[in-house]
Amino acid sequence: MKEFKIQVKHQPGELAKVTETLAARAVNIKAIASEALGEDAFLRVVTNDVNTTTKALKESGTKYVQNDLLTLSLIDRPGELAKVAKKLGKAKINIESIYILGQKEGKTEVALVVDDMKKASNLLG
Repeated sequence: MKEFKIQVKHQPGELAKVTETLAARAVNIKAIASEALGEDAFLRVVTNDVNTTTKALKESGTKYVQNDLLTLSLIDRPGELAKVAKKLGKAKINIESIYILGQKEGKTEVALVVDDMKKASNLLG
């Protein structure tokens, strides 16, 4: 699973451009977040189809960076994410972004972009 960190201008209509580009290729968005920074904005998008998303963004001339995601299935109760965050913090692993991908049968699926994927994967199993 991958995260696409997409750079757009911080202006009306930019989200529509990106989401229409993906929709035209039948790409489903599983998670999305945004942040504005001055004149630019960043969309962080997780989709159901990495290859098609990559093609669509390249062909549209959209600037993006692709990051690996670490996915975890946590028990859906208070404190579970705090335990993960504490372990990563103690190991000096920085969390760059985080998403809740969904909930099912008492579990919450979480996806993380971290600065040391191998170390985090080994730490969290």
